[in-house]
Amino acid sequence: MSENSEISASTSSRSLGEIPEIAAINLKIDLVSSAKRNITFLKRVADSQWLHHTNITVEAIRRYRDLWMPLISDLTVVDSSLPMVLPPFDVEWVWFCHTLNPVSYREYCERRFSKLIGRAVIYDEENREYALFRCREIWNSKYPFESFENEASSDSQDSDTVVAEDDVFKEVEKQRLLCCKFMEPYRSELVYLIAARQRYKAFLFMMQRFGSECCSPLVPTSEILLMWLTHQSYPTVYMEDLKALGLESYMHKVANLSETVKEEEFEETKKLWDRAFNQPYEKAGGDVPLTLEGAIAIKSPISWEESDTDVNTKYRSLLPRFLLEACVFVRPKPRIKALQKDTNREFLRLRTIRCHSELKLDEAISNFPFDSWKKAWHLYCEFGSKGVMLEYRRHGGVNCLKRSSRRDTISFRWNDLLRADTLMLEKEVSQQGQ
Repeated sequence: MSENSEISASTSSRSLGEIPEIAAINLKIDLVSSAKRNITFLKRVADSQWLHHTNITVEAIRRYRDLWMPLISDLTVVDSSLPMVLPPFDVEWVWFCHTLNPVSYREYCERRFSKLIGRAVIYDEENREYALFRCREIWNSKYPFESFENEASSDSQDSDTVVAEDDVFKEVEKQRLLCCKFMEPYRSELVYLIAARQRYKAFLFMMQRFGSECCSPLVPTSEILLMWLTHQSYPTVYMEDLKALGLESYMHKVANLSETVKEEEFEETKKLWDRAFNQPYEKAGGDVPLTLEGAIAIKSPISWEESDTDVNTKYRSLLPRFLLEACVFVRPKPRIKALQKDTNREFLRLRTIRCHSELKLDEAISNFPFDSWKKAWHLYCEFGSKGVMLEYRRHGGVNCLKRSSRRDTISFRWNDLLRADTLMLEKEVSQQGQ
């Protein structure tokens, strides 16, 4: 907010897409398409309960180490394009999990094959079918006595003690519930993924700028984490990009999914982001997917589970609704503090542009800190509500019969929000009529 100034029609600070240093970050992979493909893959993993039995996992790891990695190594030529082959589903899952520990995976590849083995980027379903078919042909030729499918029994428990210290098994177990972190249907939306990629590039820029200063782990939000995991899952591209950006020695400072982070560490990450971009770090659809030490997980009030079958088409009132999650952050301008204005009588009121005309959510100006952004409201709205209005109001006024007088109003429309490069809008509200 700003005092004694007109409402800014544009954002008061540059959007991430307008920062030249972020625009200059060119990654060698289409993270939007790759993340969308990875989400589809993770949902399939979550639906394949047989894949998570210990015996099946142990056999998948054996097939990965003894059969697949030697096969793909023979097909991989350094400084050439990666072979378009796709391993069996169980092996693909183990391979995916192993790549999410870049240091361990790189050391394993260099120790055994003297080179880093990459994963081919395959987006199109027809190309995936072809890559799987081609792999089956090569597999059957190279290993005539090894089935292409995992034929281990899920009943036996003989392998439990054998895998206790296996590093790859530990990686697979760590990622077992990975899909639960990205189960919401909006994660696959194009606008969400494009915004996530922009925020991930901004995160990399922040690491470039302040990585050497970081003493505590940096905590990624869920959409940044999605892009980071996707980037890691293509090892050769990931290492080349980190080298080009000069981030090889800094990315270990980012907390991963298996870590429990402290609230102070997340607060430090928020401050660093604010320092770099003058924007709130949190956002709708950008929660903290990691476990916060001492924090109680709050379940979303919205059930995001989806089904391909709509059982409510008979009743119009039960038809699916287009919901939009929105967060409103507020930060007073320093000049208000400098002028030592009495803000005890001033407050912000949130209303919807359309529908729910009686909705009035008030928050006192004195509740907002001057040195950081504060989340004032977290909403789940129907798209038909068009957007929200923010009113700057003051208790009392010229007319003593009025409970409060409105000084200024700004609006945020959902259509404008969806067109923003990171799904974020920023406007200023002023004190008027004094």
